[in-house]
Amino acid sequence: MGLTIDLAALAANWRALAARAPGARPGAVVKADAYGLGAAQVAPALHAAGARDFFVAQAAEGRAIRPLLPGDARIFVLSGHMPGEGLDGLIPVLNSAPQFFRDRALRPRGDFAIQLDTGMNRLGLEPAEWAAIRAEALAAPTSAGRGPSLVMSHLACADEPGHPANAAQLRAFRAMTEGVSAPLSLSATGGVLLGRDYHFCVTRPGIGLYGGEPFADARPVVTLSLDVIQARWVDPGETVGYGCAWTAPRRSRIATLSAGYADGLLRALGGKPVMLWAAGAAAPMVGRVSMDLITVDVTDLPELPDEMEIINAAQGVDALAALAGTIGYEILTALGPRYRRDYLPG
Repeated sequence: MGLTIDLAALAANWRALAARAPGARPGAVVKADAYGLGAAQVAPALHAAGARDFFVAQAAEGRAIRPLLPGDARIFVLSGHMPGEGLDGLIPVLNSAPQFFRDRALRPRGDFAIQLDTGMNRLGLEPAEWAAIRAEALAAPTSAGRGPSLVMSHLACADEPGHPANAAQLRAFRAMTEGVSAPLSLSATGGVLLGRDYHFCVTRPGIGLYGGEPFADARPVVTLSLDVIQARWVDPGETVGYGCAWTAPRRSRIATLSAGYADGLLRALGGKPVMLWAAGAAAPMVGRVSMDLITVDVTDLPELPDEMEIINAAQGVDALAALAGTIGYEILTALGPRYRRDYLPG
């Protein structure tokens, strides 16, 4: 079974999102192993496309890709300076006054960024906390001079363009950064699509790079093919899989494919109208998703295929997510290590 990642499509999506914010420096979010697609391959491909600012969630993720990127690449760690974490070659995004003072004590001239909480109530300094350390933070010595490399915040509802929280957070960010000369960043993929008021100096596209919503114009990046292990004929009235959840309405040919919820095909997909493809022809999944296997009714296919696609241009990550009652982010990041990952060159 194989997961094919189109690095040319990935780069095209990065360039398209960069073009949506022409006055900003476009970065790239490669946390969670580049949303499950392999940061060791994705990050260099994005650097080759022009990205210079990379964002990871944890320092270990940054350390893993630091040797793979040239010195002009900046890697920001969104969890900030956590105790005991090595930050050589990385830029922590400091989220609280204790993190700021810890960082300054241990790395008195180290580069850093600041995250402000503008209403999401997740990470970042709240207005009073920021006011208390602002002067010291903006004057703090770094390897390149003084002050943070970036001051950022994060939008809670950017995938809902009409949500009033977007404008409220924009006002809060402007108020908290008034007079700040450091580069500013507010927008991930959704924020980029909200328009120029949200772009500021640096953008941080993530899910849109990988072909996901809300970037409707994204090129598909991922194709997931599953091996056919075995096929059998079942008679009308016979059942398939755990719980006898599917009963054959006719004499049916059932193929068993080599992936299940241990590989990121969520159990919630069982009983939903999930399709799989072979040579352009579609066939429905039947029965429950088990740990390592799914079953597909291939009765109407002209011949039994060796493999079938469950994620492709016809059924992307967001379509599969909708069937499972979740979001494309979860589908991508759940794709397990048992898939062979093949990369089409960028």
